[in-house]
Amino acid sequence: MSNLNTTVGKINLKNPILLASGTCGVAGREFEPYFKLSELGGIVTKSLSIKPRVGNPTPRAVEIPGHGILNSIGLQNPGIEYFIKNELPYLTEEKATCIVNIVGETLDDYLQAVDVIKNKSEFSAIELNLSCPNVEGGLDFSQDPKKAFTVVSEVKKISKISVWAKLSPNITDITVIAKACIEAGIDGLSLINTVLGLVINRWTKKPVLPRAVGGYSGPAIKPIALRMIWQTYKQFPNTPIIGIGGIHTTDDALEFLLCGASAIQIGTANFANPKASIEIINGLKDYCEKSKLSSISEIIGQAHSEKVKDKLLTTKI
Repeated sequence: MSNLNTTVGKINLKNPILLASGTCGVAGREFEPYFKLSELGGIVTKSLSIKPRVGNPTPRAVEIPGHGILNSIGLQNPGIEYFIKNELPYLTEEKATCIVNIVGETLDDYLQAVDVIKNKSEFSAIELNLSCPNVEGGLDFSQDPKKAFTVVSEVKKISKISVWAKLSPNITDITVIAKACIEAGIDGLSLINTVLGLVINRWTKKPVLPRAVGGYSGPAIKPIALRMIWQTYKQFPNTPIIGIGGIHTTDDALEFLLCGASAIQIGTANFANPKASIEIINGLKDYCEKSKLSSISEIIGQAHSEKVKDKLLTTKI
């Protein structure tokens, strides 16, 4: 019988499906009517900072019908200490695999937040949000390789937990930032965060979002995410990649795994279909059975394999 086990560095996941940060509330309580969090590979918390944040002015989100969502939430969150006291016990009780997403405006912000959780065994990994486009300076750490190297290397010095870096697509060459994070000792790369976008209201003749530009997510960014994962895996095949961006179906998930992702995060799809993650898990099981795979891990990065290409060229159709 096929299994969906996968690994991201030293972390073992029961399946490759995680809920993406910012799309499942603070700690996934909203999904109680639909499934148990323990059925997932894991859940990535809302971005948490050392101090609570109120976020940006409303409106904060606008739907692009059929294509996705433009948002400018502004990293609203209750703060890391509140989360540990009020939300972490819930995730532990639910037997959820928890990846904590940490954000900051300065290096010291990151270090203070990580210092609070660095020894907590309840967390399987820390995901550093280096790439939020909705706050001042939010992209600095994922657009400057020196800053990316510094924050990752300093966090790695104090953390006993695996560290992932969530990178931005809003850059000319993502492999430059990926290389800096790898040299700093990163344990995994989360690719990608949202794409910068803009929507204009034809009646007010103004941008819909108060900050004008927001983060664009949903089906339309999938090819961008796949391209960046392809480039990164090709150059750094030994560094685990967690794929994010426009994943709504099993077919989408398979593309990301074939491209080189060891795990994937379901984001905007959660708003349209709260059961999307579970449906994808079931779809992957079915794919493994029909493909006679003993494990889903067999297909990770297979799109890069010359053997697969040669087989296709010699197969009679």
